[in-house]
Amino acid sequence: MADVSVLNIRLHGIRIGTLTHVQGDRTLFSFTDDYVADQNRPALGLSFKDEFGGLITQWPVKQKRLLPYFSNLLPEGHLQAYLAARAGVNPEREFFLLWALGRDLPGALTVEPADGEAWPPGLNDGAGNAQERRENALRFSLAGVQLKFSAVHDGKANKGLTIPAKGVGGSWIVKLPSERFAGVPENEFAMLTLARQVGIDVPEIALVDVGSIGNLPEGIGEAKGKAFAIARFDRTADGPVHTEDFAQVFGLYPDDKYGKASYRNIATVLGAETGEAGVAEFIRRLTFNTLIGNADMHVKNWSLIYPDRRTPVVSPAYDFVSTIPYIDDEEAALRFARTKRFDEFTLDELSYLAAKAGLPEKPVLDTAKDTVARFVDVWEAEKNHLPQDKCVTERIDTHLKRLPLLKEHAL
Repeated sequence: MADVSVLNIRLHGIRIGTLTHVQGDRTLFSFTDDYVADQNRPALGLSFKDEFGGLITQWPVKQKRLLPYFSNLLPEGHLQAYLAARAGVNPEREFFLLWALGRDLPGALTVEPADGEAWPPGLNDGAGNAQERRENALRFSLAGVQLKFSAVHDGKANKGLTIPAKGVGGSWIVKLPSERFAGVPENEFAMLTLARQVGIDVPEIALVDVGSIGNLPEGIGEAKGKAFAIARFDRTADGPVHTEDFAQVFGLYPDDKYGKASYRNIATVLGAETGEAGVAEFIRRLTFNTLIGNADMHVKNWSLIYPDRRTPVVSPAYDFVSTIPYIDDEEAALRFARTKRFDEFTLDELSYLAAKAGLPEKPVLDTAKDTVARFVDVWEAEKNHLPQDKCVTERIDTHLKRLPLLKEHAL
């Protein structure tokens, strides 16, 4: 293998930096001089800003792994290993996995080899045609742990979905049924439907028969039943819109998505960067996910989006699932402010969170109260008409009886 390999980092199609791989599996990141000099540069992410709002230009050399910002663009865990095998890349060598998957990343970022090589020269971690392996891997290249892929409308009247032949360009994300837990697609569809009715910003969503999805790659198992589809909010008719999740914001590796940040930390950033509207949306979602018993709202399930390329706002909602029917867990994924327990998420806890995050208390409490009131009305009206399994409905009903927020609402 060549001693040095270089990947160009492009944002909105413009080259803004490079990732350079050198002997010893070390990787260096640097911005281009033009990007550094541009006072109206599009934002790459909040972790690249210093305390005065300037651009941080010096970054440490990394061994095998990339900087956390780039590592978070890759799939995780078993999905990473699966895709790496399909691409013929060692999953521990993140530089080369990003090389393989860099044409369809979250947001407006793309990665391409600087010398035009379609595949890392001399890479022999897999067998078969390298370009074919890459195209297969690209079909599943979105970040996360669940088996999912980009899809496009197939032009049929019933809005059928098909997987692009080369795995690039889809404007929908499709998630297949879980092999471990029954009814997860129906659960997510129901929870996001409720969220929209409560006033949360939710993209277009759908439930589709797995058998109706065109061009599904081979080797994904015998998936049957319903799949969950959600429109990609980072794809528009005018081109990609840039996004970042809060693991990227905090400079955390995906492995640390549960343990090294809190909802208070997220609220602090939103208060500083997105103002009153962003904070209200955050409190609305935090309250809603407590009510449905979603114990998996880690930092990668909160994101920012840059509609004007420079100013972050809270992205539309995603990954809202009531997890308590599957795993008996009465704690949130992250600490609220002093506690992780759902039954300790009270108005007093929210007051403490607001104080520590430097947020005005009254709007925070008013938003939480309004969300509870809306949820109670919508849940009672819709819970028996949505497609989630009966056990999900029963488990949420039991969960709600334990929450002080509901008792405070009744007063």
